Amino acid sequence: MRIHCPFCGERDSDEFVSTGLVRASRPAADAPIQAFVDHVHFPDNPAGEVREYWHHVHGCRQWLIAVRDTRTHLIVSVELARRGAA
Repeated sequence: MRIHCPFCGERDSDEFVSTGLVRASRPAADAPIQAFVDHVHFPDNPAGEVREYWHHVHGCRQWLIAVRDTRTHLIVSVELARRGAA
C-alpha cells in the first residue's frame, strides 16, 4: 500500500503507523458509564471509506488523516492532521 505524504511524496506504508479511526470526541463527563464503555471497547468498524490517523514515523514525523477504503485498502486522500480536524 502506498501513502502520499504532503511533505515527503508517495511512500510505502511501512514508513507509517496507523493509530485508528478519527472518531467523535469522547462522551460528556456526565454521560452514563455505558457510553464510555461503548466508546472505548466497541468502536465502529465500517466497510468502505473511513478517516484514520497515520503517523509518518520513518519520515517527516507528521500526523496525517488518510481516507482509506477498508474493502480495498486504497488510500483515497491524505491531509495534515490539525487540532480540531476530527
